[in-house]
Amino acid sequence: MSLVITLTLLLSVPLAHGAPRFYHRGWLRLLKEGDSCEECRLDLCPAAPSSCPAGVVLDECGCCKECGNVEGQICDPDGKQRFYGRCGEGLECGNDSSRTPEPQCMCLSGETVCGSDGRTYKNECRLREASYGGAANLSVKQQGPCSTVPLISRAPRDLQNYTGNDIIFGCEVSAYPMAHLGWRKKGKETFLPGDDAHISVQVRGGPQRYGITGWLQIQGVTKSDEGVYTCYTRNAYGEAYASASLQVIDQGEYSPQHSHVGVRGTHPSGSLSEVTCEYCNQ
Repeated sequence: MSLVITLTLLLSVPLAHGAPRFYHRGWLRLLKEGDSCEECRLDLCPAAPSSCPAGVVLDECGCCKECGNVEGQICDPDGKQRFYGRCGEGLECGNDSSRTPEPQCMCLSGETVCGSDGRTYKNECRLREASYGGAANLSVKQQGPCSTVPLISRAPRDLQNYTGNDIIFGCEVSAYPMAHLGWRKKGKETFLPGDDAHISVQVRGGPQRYGITGWLQIQGVTKSDEGVYTCYTRNAYGEAYASASLQVIDQGEYSPQHSHVGVRGTHPSGSLSEVTCEYCNQ
């Protein structure tokens, strides 16, 4: 009878959500006999685990050593930690309803850090996981991400459209410290828009943390706007660039093979027009 009850409980226990790397050890605990802790006998404890991503903690009886639960792993909110296990070093059991309804281990330090290996970690708990995972002598080099040259995470793409329509190039960059972003056209020395009224440039932070996105918009393109446009970005540690070409087709050159040119989009003014835009539908 007791075996049937135990199996029923096992089947009714949900797996951890949001943390596919790790699963709870509750089914092992259910197989233990009795609910109370007896006198601690270290000689009866299993061998201490040799590799634990979140460090070693004591079991629910405060006697034997076991691996602590990592960030994102389900935990018990009552503090007893008798079913899912204890959260590891630098972690506490909390509830972030925006991610998952179950309580889970959350890092006490949520700030990004730079490791002594030159890599940026989401927080100190993730750095600690890497350290316990085999990165010897890994430590926090500085608070915040590691200082790096700019990285263009999304480069502008080649575009084409008819004369009189609009185009928008896009460029996403990540860097720390924050990078400067600008646009140039091949053959011209100055950054756009210059004194050209039908060209505009916008830059804003995001979408990623420590990232910026820039747009180059040309309203009412003409044949003279054809050419290669380059997204330039730089900070104190270096620079990067990426280019894309613009092909402008005269309205009088319309043919069925060009019928795909142009994407229905919305102007910054709010009116609808034919605009070739990398990001309009996102």
